[in-house]
Amino acid sequence: MQDSNHSLRRLFDLVARLRAPDGCPWDREQEVGDLRAYLLEEAHEVAAAIDGGDWDEIRTELGDLLFQIVFITHLAAERSAFDLDDVVGRIEDKMISRHPHVFGDEKLPDSAAVHKAWERHKLESDDAGRSLLGGLPRGLPALLTAYRMTQKAAGVGFDWHDPETVMLKVDEELAELRSELSDTAEIQANPAVRAELGDLLFTLANLSRHLGLDPEAALASANTKFRRRVERMETDLAQQGQSLANLDDEAMERAWQAAKKADRD
Repeated sequence: MQDSNHSLRRLFDLVARLRAPDGCPWDREQEVGDLRAYLLEEAHEVAAAIDGGDWDEIRTELGDLLFQIVFITHLAAERSAFDLDDVVGRIEDKMISRHPHVFGDEKLPDSAAVHKAWERHKLESDDAGRSLLGGLPRGLPALLTAYRMTQKAAGVGFDWHDPETVMLKVDEELAELRSELSDTAEIQANPAVRAELGDLLFTLANLSRHLGLDPEAALASANTKFRRRVERMETDLAQQGQSLANLDDEAMERAWQAAKKADRD
């Protein structure tokens, strides 16, 4: 493997060339705020590539994401805020301090103990502030936020004991939602329905964590499966001179079951 620091330097120099007076006019005009959308887009594309399981695609998307990171770092260096060595040095120091069981004398028996120690060390560090959840960005998708918040709470022992206990809570939240639905005809006008639905989704995110699954990835997989099956329905119906828009409920169900069977086969 090539020297990673050398590779980062090459990429940093490439950005410098693009930002040079005789470089690219578009790249020279970019400010840090202009790159926010690209950074988020590339991060989502990395996540999509991971969902797809194609290592070549993951490599490509990681490169696109890394370019945005290096570009932002170069903008900071131009303003003498920090440079590439500062970025690498800061994360290196942080990872060493958060892994005393690797780089120090602390002994931890398993990954569960490591996770609890990680959250404890974060709370004790100067840069984390006093809030357990303070480090979570508010712009994360809601399902991912629920997953990460319960991860952090579990890290300090605020958690249910096992998946079965969480499933009982799921049943409880579902019953509460049913109760609210039965009490009103105006669902959208009843804030309690929204609250109970939120509680149910939050508990399902917690259940995902107890099962060792990322709920965002699980939902992304379900979305992909649904898209694939709907597109199969559309293809099959088009071959018959039909479309989803003109089917009755019975025909729609037959088409759906046929698409499901084809997908499984």
